Amino acid sequence: MVNFVFLTLIGFSLCLLLWGGLKALYSLWWRPKKLEKELKRQEIKGSPYILLYGVDLKEYINCITEAWSKPINLNHQITSRVVPYVKNLVQQYGKVSLTWNGTTPRLIIMDPKMMKEVLSEKNGNFQKPPLNPLILMLAKGLTVLEGEEWSKHRRIINPAFHQEKLKCMMPAFSTSCIELIESWKKLVDPTKGSCELDVWPEMGKLTADVISRTAFGSNYEEGKRLFQLQKEQILLVVEAMQMLYIPGYRFIPTKKNKRRQYLAKEINGILRGFISKREELMKTDSSSSTNDLLGLLLQSSYSESNGLTIEDVIEECKVFYSAGQETNSTFLTWAIVVLAMHPNWQEKARDEVERICGKKVPDFKDITHFKIMTMILNEVLRLYPPVVEVYRHTCKRTKLGDISIPAGVDLTLPILLIHHENEYWGDDADEFRPERFADGVSNASKDNQASFFPFGWGPKVCIGQNFAMIEAKMALAMILQNFSFELSPSYAHAPYTVMTLQPQHGAQIILHQL
Repeated sequence: MVNFVFLTLIGFSLCLLLWGGLKALYSLWWRPKKLEKELKRQEIKGSPYILLYGVDLKEYINCITEAWSKPINLNHQITSRVVPYVKNLVQQYGKVSLTWNGTTPRLIIMDPKMMKEVLSEKNGNFQKPPLNPLILMLAKGLTVLEGEEWSKHRRIINPAFHQEKLKCMMPAFSTSCIELIESWKKLVDPTKGSCELDVWPEMGKLTADVISRTAFGSNYEEGKRLFQLQKEQILLVVEAMQMLYIPGYRFIPTKKNKRRQYLAKEINGILRGFISKREELMKTDSSSSTNDLLGLLLQSSYSESNGLTIEDVIEECKVFYSAGQETNSTFLTWAIVVLAMHPNWQEKARDEVERICGKKVPDFKDITHFKIMTMILNEVLRLYPPVVEVYRHTCKRTKLGDISIPAGVDLTLPILLIHHENEYWGDDADEFRPERFADGVSNASKDNQASFFPFGWGPKVCIGQNFAMIEAKMALAMILQNFSFELSPSYAHAPYTVMTLQPQHGAQIILHQL
C-alpha cells in the first residue's frame, strides 16, 4: 500500500513536471516561432526570435546607452539620439518591421494611414498592451483602462475639458503664470538686467501649480510633496523596466522594491487627504463639486449608482497629476528652448502678443487669436512630441492594411519618427518651420498625409490636448511680454526619454527682462 502511494506520488510529480515542461516549451519556443513564421510569410522583415534571448533588450539598452552618452549639435535632428534602436530597425527592415519584447513579437508600424487605422479602431481589436505591474503602480486610470471601464471614466471626466470649463480655468492659469513671472523678476540681476535660469524645473513647477489649481483647487505648495514623490516613483519604475522582467520579483523586499511600495503608499495617502478635505467642503458648499476635476469625480461617485469609487478617483487623480503635469512641462520647456534657438520667431511671437494683448494678461478671447503662436507650438509638438511612441496589442486576429496580424502581437507607433520623416514633411523635415502650419494641421504635411500625432488620434485622443494648448499659449505669451531669452553657453542639447521627451542635462537659458 505504501509503495502504491509512493509510486502514485512519483507518477503525479512526473506528470506535473512534464506538463510544466511542455507549457514552457510552448511559451518559450513553439508559440513565438509560430507567430514569427506567420508574420514573415507576409514578407514582414525583422530580427529573428532566439530562445531565452528573443528579447532585444540587451541590444536596445546598449543602443540607447551609447546614444545618450553625449549631447548632439544644436539642431532638430534628434531621432538618432532619442529612439536609435527603433530608427535603425525601420531603416534596415522597412515601414513594417519585426522585433521582440521577450517572447512577444512587436511590429513597428511606420505608416501614417496604418497608424490612424490602429488608433481609430473601435472594436477593441487593438488595445493597450499588457502592462508591467510596475507601471500600474504609477496609476490605473484612464490611460490604462479599456472597454466599458474606459468609456465610463472618459464620459465622467470629459466635461472637465469642455470649452466653457476651460474658460473658467483662465484665472487659475493666469494666477500661476503671474507668480512665475514675479519670481523670475526677482532672480534678474538689476545691474545686468538678466540672469541664467534652467527652465526645465521652472516649467515643472508652473504646470504642477496649474494642475493643482484647476484640478484640485489647491496650489503647488500644497501638492509639492506629491509631485516630488511621483517624480521619484517614475524614475524607479523606468529603471526597473530597463531590466529583464521576472514575474514576482517586485515582491522581493529589496531596497528599491521597498522604496517603490513606500512611494505608492505615500502618494495614495496624500490624495486621500485631498479627497477628505473636499468631501468636508462639499457638505457645506455644494458648488465646490463642479468647479474642478476632483469635484466632478467625487460628484459622480455620489450621484451615480455606477459612478466612480473612491479608489477610482484616486487613480484618476494620479493620472492627471503625473501625465498632465509631466507632458505639459516638457512641451513648454521645448517651446522655450526652440524659441531661444530661433530668435526671429521669438520676435514674431512677441509682436503678435503685443499687438493682441498689449501688456495686459491674455484672456480666453486673446488666446483664440494667436495664429503665429499656434503655428510655433504645433511645430514644437512636431519636432519634440512629449510622447515619442504609442503602443498597442492585438487581442484577436486583426486585419491592418494588407497584413493579417494574429492575436498576441505588440505594435509600436513611432510618433517621433513619423514627425521627422522626409517622405511626409519634405526635405526640411528636421528644420523648424512653423509656417508649414499656416493653413492648419490637416494641410501641414506633404501631400496632406496628416502625419501629425502629438496627442494621439481617434476616439482615444488625449483628453487634455486643449488644456495643454491653452496653458502653453498663456505661459509663453506672458513670458514674451516680460522677457527675451537666449540659450546659455552651458546648455547641452540632449533630448532623451523618461516616460516623456525631456532635456537630459536641463534647459539653461539667459533671461533678459524687458
